[in-house]
Amino acid sequence: MSTKTITKYVGMDVHKSTISIAMLNADGKLVMQSVIETRKAAILEFLEGLRGTVHVTFEEGNYSAWLYPLLRPLVAKVIVCNPRKNALLKSGNKSDQIDAHKLAELLWMNRLSHVYHVDHGLETLKELWRVYATLTQDSTRVMSRLKAVYRGQAIPAKGRTLYTRRRRNQWLEQLPPQRPGLRYRVERLFEELDGLQKLRRQARAELLRESRKQPASQILPSIPFLGPIRTALLIARVQTPHRFRSKRQFWAYCGLGLETRSSADYGVVQGGLQRRKKPVFIRGLNFDHNHELKSIFKSTATTASARPGPFHEFYQALLAKHMEPEMARLTLARKIAVIVLTLWKKGARFDPQYLKTQAA
Repeated sequence: MSTKTITKYVGMDVHKSTISIAMLNADGKLVMQSVIETRKAAILEFLEGLRGTVHVTFEEGNYSAWLYPLLRPLVAKVIVCNPRKNALLKSGNKSDQIDAHKLAELLWMNRLSHVYHVDHGLETLKELWRVYATLTQDSTRVMSRLKAVYRGQAIPAKGRTLYTRRRRNQWLEQLPPQRPGLRYRVERLFEELDGLQKLRRQARAELLRESRKQPASQILPSIPFLGPIRTALLIARVQTPHRFRSKRQFWAYCGLGLETRSSADYGVVQGGLQRRKKPVFIRGLNFDHNHELKSIFKSTATTASARPGPFHEFYQALLAKHMEPEMARLTLARKIAVIVLTLWKKGARFDPQYLKTQAA
């Protein structure tokens, strides 16, 4: 029996309690539909009953980090697909069985967009980054709430002095004495902020300690304005630079890739086809990307463009060519991303010679 006749394509629509499954044969015909519990034993029992070469897909979601390593040793191929790009699922009727069938069809047609799920031994670093990022966001929210309270009482609260402990009593005394409930609220917010900042400092120390175990932590900080926290994020999110074949793939992953549009590219000239010489329309940056990495490169470019150094000189050279400041900063961010990818792959440290404008 040929490999084609025994290849099976399984689509899984995963939910909290159940998983709806649809299986196609090598000809794309539906041969089975089933519903099983979202439990390890039930999934293993189902897969053990299948014969031949099995390909499985399911969408990225809450269960993907648990389901991918469970399925990977049991089947020939596992694809965690990007739900934002599954346009077929949005058309027509919708149900768990229909979604599972459509996923299996997309898998059979090889029309799925992968989400990277490969273990490089960085699970601890990734979890520590999630902890640090969450504590940072929570601290920012509490700080915003504190400022909102004082602004609501027409009390100026500029800068960061509101968050310092040594001036806390001064800030509390500015609140209206006839509103004790407001003072109680602010005191609790101060206590919450103190607790979050303590936890954030601890998480930061643990994150940096774990990040230093990676060889890239000795390479990436050599790039100007790429400090230890940004380095830790890059290592946790990218994991390995070798997953990107070219700089354009890395730009797209970081949200720095340009989306272009063109139409009627060819015309008939003297009886033969000839490509028309017309500009390609740029429609902005790609929408589907890693927002944390985009923030890293844009903030690094913004800082580097305003402070002395090789990146500032690169930025000024772009301005001298009459490039708009926004586009110059974007070009600088793309250049920094290329340098990160190149140095990480080569294991080399930063050298200003990488800042040639034609390579940006």
